[in-house]
Amino acid sequence: MSGPTAGPPESGPGSLADALCHLQCVLVARRSRADPQAISWAQYDVLDTLDRRGGMAPSQLSASLGVSRPSMSKTLRFLKDRGLVAQTVAHGDRRELTTTLTEEGSALLLRAADDRRQIAALATGALTPGERSLFTELCEKVAEALYAGRAGA
Repeated sequence: MSGPTAGPPESGPGSLADALCHLQCVLVARRSRADPQAISWAQYDVLDTLDRRGGMAPSQLSASLGVSRPSMSKTLRFLKDRGLVAQTVAHGDRRELTTTLTEEGSALLLRAADDRRQIAALATGALTPGERSLFTELCEKVAEALYAGRAGA
């Protein structure tokens, strides 16, 4: 039975580690161009969650994303200061706020989606149908391995 070999990945030009580093750098540079406000991945997760699920209380957001309430408060303060989210008093409980995405927050998510479509179009043009299928499968496999590694850490 053969499996992945233990030990550090090979490094240097032409190695998997080098290829992953290069791809990551290119993708991060593109993301930075699409997001001039330079929000973090965690902040983007909040915007995406609000976009998909609608207005939520900070406590719901922190539970949904698995972060502490103080961390969520800091994230929401940053996003609110940049006009990406708004907070209003909840209808049933004046102590609770409801956080919603603003038009500017929605526009940021649309720009990010446009950038992802552009990247996908470039990849489609650079790869054959078989390569696209294999690349998709391998990206999912590596993403799952990274997630499992993070969950086990």
